[in-house]
Amino acid sequence: MNSHLPETDLVPETAQPWLRLDKRMLLVHPINEVVKFIPVLIGSVLLGTNTGNHLWGLIALAAIVGFALTRWFTTTYRVGPTHVELRTGLIQRKKLSVPRSRIRSVDIEADLLHRVLGLAVLAIGTGQHADSGEKFKLDALDAHVVPELRTVLLAHTASESAVGQQIPIEDPLRKNLPVSGSAREIGHWRASWVRYAPLSLTGFAIIAPIVGVAFQYGFGQIMFSSDAVLRIEDSSAVLIAVTVALLVVAIVVIVSLAACARYLTTYFGLRVLDNDRTLHLRHGLFTTRQITLDLARFRGATVNEPLLLRLAGAAELEAIMTGQSPRQKILPQAPRSAIERTLAQLLAPRGTRPPDDATVSTAPLIAHGPAARRRRYTRALSPILLLAVAMLISSRAGVDFSPWWWLLPALAASIAVALAADRYRGLGHTVLPATDSSPAWLITRSGSLHRDRDCLEAPGIIGWTVRQSFWQRRSGIATVVAATAAGKKRYLVVDIPLEQAWCLIESATPGRLGTR
Repeated sequence: MNSHLPETDLVPETAQPWLRLDKRMLLVHPINEVVKFIPVLIGSVLLGTNTGNHLWGLIALAAIVGFALTRWFTTTYRVGPTHVELRTGLIQRKKLSVPRSRIRSVDIEADLLHRVLGLAVLAIGTGQHADSGEKFKLDALDAHVVPELRTVLLAHTASESAVGQQIPIEDPLRKNLPVSGSAREIGHWRASWVRYAPLSLTGFAIIAPIVGVAFQYGFGQIMFSSDAVLRIEDSSAVLIAVTVALLVVAIVVIVSLAACARYLTTYFGLRVLDNDRTLHLRHGLFTTRQITLDLARFRGATVNEPLLLRLAGAAELEAIMTGQSPRQKILPQAPRSAIERTLAQLLAPRGTRPPDDATVSTAPLIAHGPAARRRRYTRALSPILLLAVAMLISSRAGVDFSPWWWLLPALAASIAVALAADRYRGLGHTVLPATDSSPAWLITRSGSLHRDRDCLEAPGIIGWTVRQSFWQRRSGIATVVAATAAGKKRYLVVDIPLEQAWCLIESATPGRLGTR
């Protein structure tokens, strides 16, 4: 890529030159493609060995490397005053054009090889092509040019008064650069937070595919037919129980270590910067990633509190953005105090710091009443009651089973009662009215095993639905659904008393209730 960008505001769109990716990508892409097609290379080597023609392996390697090299010759892009365009493909040519006004985020990634060569990958996010699989990605550019290009692509996020005050974004190859005074750090990662990583399911997500592939290739058959396993099967029940317990402990340790490793490599050095125009995140140990989000698309935030994290006094923080993934993470597993501190900064009016009481992030919620409480217990205990009735009928019909089986519904009932109580404690909502400096906010919380506290800007709500099932109508409660173009698209206030539903809608969005 050229060392400077064209004057996009002065040159017409069609007169803009088509630029190529950096020539150093000729080293990156062949290596990446060879790694991607390792199974093909292994198959070609085996084929060559069986047929006595060892050129098969070289032919496959040459084809993969040649295909990777053609990307530099077939990929061009240009940045015009209104659109950003990308042309790719050797046999099937593709042209992707993105209006600059639709750009909502700019992501920058640099893995270890890219960083060694001084390159970076730039991806544009619009929310427009996410479902079709079309991504505007430039792999790879000179890392020193990327910050300037990102500033150009996000220039529409700056107000006239903010032009010239744009903060410099650090080079992906450098760390701990000083931050401009116009940006403030609203969150940063600490190494001690890694203790929360095993409390999520990321470790299982890493280990499970590896174990599945191993069993697919016969590892399970080899293990179960081994002498050690056969000796354990012929031993006493105590030894079998001890072996199973040790196996469970080993699995927990391995899964925890995998979760910690992923946590460290993904979120190492995380910093969250806010300059009142954009939100900038940077993290990663081996592969560094930088995400720049347009705060004009910001509609609120979600605090995720899975059960294990909640018991440990921790949570996760995600942003609610229009056109973005509903899981746009701001802070990973972290202490609740750090989450609340960053959340207060995020929800504060632009250009101001949050008050000491951080009203939006810590606002008390309104309980949903006895009908919602009964519904929690009824839904939790009904399946267990049906199971107990079925066992009783079977027993009366002459089916003989051990009395110990009655412990199953008894144990399940005790767990269900605790779960129902926790689900009701997590149920609540409130509406904070608009002020001179802040819009109205809808805050809703629900769930137990997976609990979310959603803080949504009322101006971002585009529609309401009041929904009642048969049993809700009998209980006089309803579920209110706030529709929005951001985040999860639908935010629920679950099992609220019906008379409060209409008051909630009117207080959050005055004048939109209409005539009932």
